[in-house]
Amino acid sequence: MPQTTDKLQITEQLLQAVNDDNGDYAQQILTTLVPEEIAEILEATPPKQRYPLWVHLTSEVQGEVIGHTNEEVRASLLQQLDNQEIVDLTEELETDDITDIVQSLPEEDKQHVLDNLSDDERTAVETALSYPENTAGGLMSTDIITVRSDVTLEVVLRLLRKIGSIPKATLDLIVRDREGLYEGVLSINDLITHDEDTLVSELILKKDAIKATISDKDVAHYFEKNDIISAAVIDENNLILGRITIDDVVDIIREEAEHAQMASAGLTEDEDLFSPPMRSAKRRSFWLGINLLTALFASAVIGIFEATIQQIVALAILMPIVASMGGIAGTQTATIVIRALATGKLGSKNSRALIIKESLVGMLNGLIWSVLTGITAAVWFHQMSLGMIFGAAMLLNLIAAAVAGALIPLLLNKMKIDPALASGLMLTTVTDSLGFFVFLGLATVILV
Repeated sequence: MPQTTDKLQITEQLLQAVNDDNGDYAQQILTTLVPEEIAEILEATPPKQRYPLWVHLTSEVQGEVIGHTNEEVRASLLQQLDNQEIVDLTEELETDDITDIVQSLPEEDKQHVLDNLSDDERTAVETALSYPENTAGGLMSTDIITVRSDVTLEVVLRLLRKIGSIPKATLDLIVRDREGLYEGVLSINDLITHDEDTLVSELILKKDAIKATISDKDVAHYFEKNDIISAAVIDENNLILGRITIDDVVDIIREEAEHAQMASAGLTEDEDLFSPPMRSAKRRSFWLGINLLTALFASAVIGIFEATIQQIVALAILMPIVASMGGIAGTQTATIVIRALATGKLGSKNSRALIIKESLVGMLNGLIWSVLTGITAAVWFHQMSLGMIFGAAMLLNLIAAAVAGALIPLLLNKMKIDPALASGLMLTTVTDSLGFFVFLGLATVILV
């Protein structure tokens, strides 16, 4: 893959070629790029120039490229094509990529594409479509080779010669019994290094298969834990459905990273960089509205102590510091908890220990920073009591922020709400409102 600056330069060259109507130069550049690179360039291209760039790709390359674009860009490109052009895209693709394309089509167009697939491809795609997109069944490819355990290696070699090629990323052949039930795998290395009269059953490697219903995150964790490049996918009856390969897992990891980054701002990773302003504004308005409500709540807390602030102006200067420190401390804890939940390291059995640990961290940080900030405030405003109140508020808010930072993601996860999407907003509400309330409340009781 080219460096970021190189990709930007290539993108700018392609856009200039489109603007100059220099199709030959655009095609010349595109032939030097791999599908993943072209997909990234299309995502960075404004809609008016995206399709003119797209038409300079062959249908075979288009099919590979469109599988690597995000959902919104993929849908926008497919809208430009008629049904026959979409069918042409699928001719050289594996079934998991065909499934991605079909999922992006309007309902009225899906059936037309399915009807134009071969019987085997249609059955495979319909099977994948029967599972949610974010499960192993929705990710799997049915481009697999299975061999029976009761045949010899000679029979397997004849089968491979008859097929003529094997699917990419194939180091093992999936082994089944007569009923199609999963038994294990046969290493390609064992196949070519043992005598041809050896039975497959003698060389079976007992590797676990993946259930079609497990989530894509669990699939990624399984690959990471077992250091593998492919795995068979089975149904609840142990019947072989397909396989998942490492390139699918890389996509999962990339999408999860993008999701975490975008979700922290209340956005989706599938949004087109150049989607219509009205659509983007509509999506973002919801979270802006929620943020406004939380800000109004924090302001209402301040309003309760309006008289106190009027008498002691120093409070207005110091109270943003309390809220800011609490926000940072809570975000640190929440980030750790969200990451642990996403990687499957945190569950009901060990969450209590983590809450206690993070509470102690909040207490230790609270003690350190309450002393430092308390002394600073006392010296700054020449008032020891104000410094003590400021330090006490800092201590309580840092402890509360740590507890909230641990509890909020756990509660959201238990409620089946994405912690990465909503934790930040809820945490800010807690730390701001509580920080203001504690600081101004103590000042009201002690100083006024």
